[in-house]
Amino acid sequence: MEKTLKFRTNIKCSGCVAKVTPYLNDSEDISHWDVDTESIEKTLTVTTDKLSKEEVEAIVKEAGFKADAV
Repeated sequence: MEKTLKFRTNIKCSGCVAKVTPYLNDSEDISHWDVDTESIEKTLTVTTDKLSKEEVEAIVKEAGFKADAV
């Protein structure tokens, strides 16, 4: 069953989104993701049926950014 996870991040601009894109796209367990760079919290929304919040946070950290589940 798919769930939607939300995270506060430090992904600020389109360049940051481009940097994190291959990491999130490479995860077969993520069906959709989006970063709202216009919001104050730079909210990352991830749709997944398998990954935990901690696993998504680890993927974002590997890309060089920070994600905190909300």
